Amino acid sequence: MKEMLLYINWNPGLEAFHLGPLSFRWYSLCWLIGLALAYIVVKKLFKDQKIPDEKFDPLFIYCFLGILIGARLGHCIFYQPEDYLTSVKGFIEMLLPIQFTSAEGWDWKMTGYEGLASHGGTAGLILALLLYVRHTKLPAWQVLDNIGIATGITACFIRLGNLMNSEIVGNVTSVPWAFIFESRVASLGPEPRHPAQLYEALAYLLMFVLMIWLYKRHKNRVGTGFYFGLCLTWVFTFRFFIEFLKKEQVDFEQGMLLDMGQLLSIPFVIIGVYYMWRSMKKLRVKS
Repeated sequence: MKEMLLYINWNPGLEAFHLGPLSFRWYSLCWLIGLALAYIVVKKLFKDQKIPDEKFDPLFIYCFLGILIGARLGHCIFYQPEDYLTSVKGFIEMLLPIQFTSAEGWDWKMTGYEGLASHGGTAGLILALLLYVRHTKLPAWQVLDNIGIATGITACFIRLGNLMNSEIVGNVTSVPWAFIFESRVASLGPEPRHPAQLYEALAYLLMFVLMIWLYKRHKNRVGTGFYFGLCLTWVFTFRFFIEFLKKEQVDFEQGMLLDMGQLLSIPFVIIGVYYMWRSMKKLRVKS
């Protein structure tokens, strides 16, 4: 029992605050804060690059819908297809933020989207940005690079939301900063675990700081794909290795050499490295 006192007992409430009958969960709040901060950063980048405000205005809705739809479909299709793709109720739950309360009837309750995958969110974001580019006629690589610069701050807050939800937990460990996720004791046991969500949040915050630092010194790289490539490479390389410290998210991952998160990360890393190499090659030719 004494040993348990050395670790961090983690048991925050799911709800941050109430406004009348409405309750706001920490997870949703972290998502909104992350998106709002990225919105502010990209607005400043567009202004610095003399892009008119009317071109910027529709960007948020494209990004919000692309990330949300992509993340939701990515989770349902890659992690729980047996729950969402094998019945009418499951398909409805995949599309709508509800959950049916019984196997027989059609009674339901509002739950929000429980289950979002970063790989699907990334793919959805890229598709949404391409639609945005088509609508605004802005150079695609300029838009993608600017989003790449700002992505880290959003990814950081999304992982903090996972931490507040006590989800995507790490493996059992004896490191002194380990967390005991008290709300998960019934299903996982009382052992202290790696706060993998916090590791990711810090890695993405560091990426954001690095991106801003690089942008201030190498503005000429915007529009070449460099920042977009660096974003993909950093996020998914770290995601690949941090998975070794995480508990598997779904049962079918048990016994796999690489889990689903790692398998889905590999293509993004390859794409990211390619676009960084392509950008550097372009810059060398110009010089």
